[in-house]
Order: sequence, then structure tokens, then C-alpha cells
Amino acid sequence: MGGHALSFEAAQAAPLRYNRTVPTEETPAFSWSQRIALATIPRTVWALLSIVGLTWRFEVISEEGATPLPRGEGAGAEIFCFWHQCVLPCALYFRRTTATILISRSFDGELITRTLALFGFRAVRGSSSRGAREGLLGLKSIIESGMPAIFTADGPRGPIYRTKMGPVKLAQLTGAPIGAFHLEPEHAWTMRSWDRFLVPKPFTRIVVSWARWTRVATDLAESDFECKREELNAAIERARVNALKHFGKYAQ
Repeated sequence: MGGHALSFEAAQAAPLRYNRTVPTEETPAFSWSQRIALATIPRTVWALLSIVGLTWRFEVISEEGATPLPRGEGAGAEIFCFWHQCVLPCALYFRRTTATILISRSFDGELITRTLALFGFRAVRGSSSRGAREGLLGLKSIIESGMPAIFTADGPRGPIYRTKMGPVKLAQLTGAPIGAFHLEPEHAWTMRSWDRFLVPKPFTRIVVSWARWTRVATDLAESDFECKREELNAAIERARVNALKHFGKYAQ
């Protein structure tokens, strides 16, 4: 469930054209080695994650006033956000939702798209430099069809734990509420990457922590967007902190 998020500023600057079938760019020409990687890596990741994931034990917690959706069941015309570091357990836990995520048309984005497709996720394709406006409108179409949309809120390059404006803009366009959650493994390998990417160890417990919904008015003033972004940011962070506290791992 990771992807290359589109900036709010780029979305505002892009022309107001809309194609229901987005892509917004020509498919890039991949090198021979990239084509080999695209043919092998997604299925390898899918197979390994599917096998190891059978050993994971999920637990659901929620803060007061939050509405958890176990395994995403019952998700409809809603937006969901989480931090980039917990993509792996999210891909397995929410695989039955057939949710749609915004992903770039880069090589990395193509790898992510093909891998997530094996778990049942769909993608709207765009990039942070071109097709931003069309990408948001593509997700708007998904919401209007009654299906959920997903953002890795601090992706694709961070900074860590700081959401982009895209989810707020999509909520303002659609009136859809934004759900915030975090999946924290009790035991995991932490990668030396900008997002401190988590690889849950076999047989670990994973807590699924939910925060209260963030709601954005369709007539939200431009001057109030940053306030709503901070509200969403705080919700995702509360979900993460509550998950860490659940395992006694939170240190202020």
C-alpha cells in the first residue's frame, strides 16, 4: 500500500482535465534489467509475504470515539491514511478491500503497482511532476463509485510522520471522511531508510491502531487547509503512539 504521493501544490497548478481511465502519462520505457525485475520481484514479494503473514497475529485497538474497520471490511466511499513505514503489514491485513491507491508511473511505482495488484489493490497512476490534478480527480471518481481510496500520508520521500495535503484536498472535493490508522509489529526489522520501514518478524503480534475520523467541509476555505492537514497528521500520530504504548515501546 505504498505509493508516490502527489503534492497539493502540484495538483493546484496542473490543468483541469479529467480522464476517467487515468493514466496521465505515457508508460515509461523500462530497461532490460528493469523488465526482469518487474517480472520477478512482485511475485516473490507476494509469495514471501503471503507465507510469513500466515504466522502474524493481528490485534485491533482504537482510541475513544474511533470506529475501527477490522481488516477493512465494510469500507466504502472513504479515504484512509497511514504512515509509509507500515506498508507491508497493511498490504496483507487490508487485502480484501480492493482499495485504490495513487502511485507514480516511475519504475518504483510500477513495482509497487504490480505487487499490490497481487493482493487485490488497484492503482490510479500519476506523478508528483505531471498528472497530479488528474490523479486526484481519478481518486475522486473512485470515491464517487462507492469504493475506498488510500494514501501513504508521508510518502514517497517524507519527511517521516508528516502528511501531505493530498488527502485533505480529496476529502474537500468529495466530502468523504478520512480514517487514520497505524499497524505496529511487536517485533520487526527496521530498515535504514527515510521512513524507518518496518518488516515484521515471523510469529509476531501486530497491533492495528485506529484514531478518530477527520472530516473536511466541501466549502473549506483555502486558508484553513493547513489546519486540517495538521488535524489529520495528529490523528495518524495518535494511532502510531497508541500502538507503541500497547507494546510498551513508547518513549517520550
